[in-house]
Amino acid sequence: MQSDMQTNSVSKKMVWAGRIVSALPILLLLLDGIMKLRKPESVVQGFIQLGYSPDLIVGIGIALIASTVLYAIPQTSVLGAILLTGYLGGAVASHLRAGQGPLMGGPILVAVVVWLGLWLRDRRVRHLIPLRS
Repeated sequence: MQSDMQTNSVSKKMVWAGRIVSALPILLLLLDGIMKLRKPESVVQGFIQLGYSPDLIVGIGIALIASTVLYAIPQTSVLGAILLTGYLGGAVASHLRAGQGPLMGGPILVAVVVWLGLWLRDRRVRHLIPLRS
């Protein structure tokens, strides 16, 4: 009985830690998506420097916001994490192609935090990706 109570306590702490960790990339990616919808000059210039047409900015912003919302909803969080991983991988590839290698650390770090937050808050993901001692 004591073990069950301790397990529930640890699980609740992990879930809350996961929610807090997940909030960081959610806020960052939503802000990034909103900036793409607003299309300030700095975003347009960044797209041009990466070799993309500014006509793609709004569509990419919508895809980013939709993926982030899916990640934030517990029932669709795994799908959201997969979509965000693809989005962030594309960001890494775009920066490498444009010769901006040092900038690739940011998207990789965000992807790691996305999965860490999901791992902490979702028991199914912990079973899928177990840590061994």
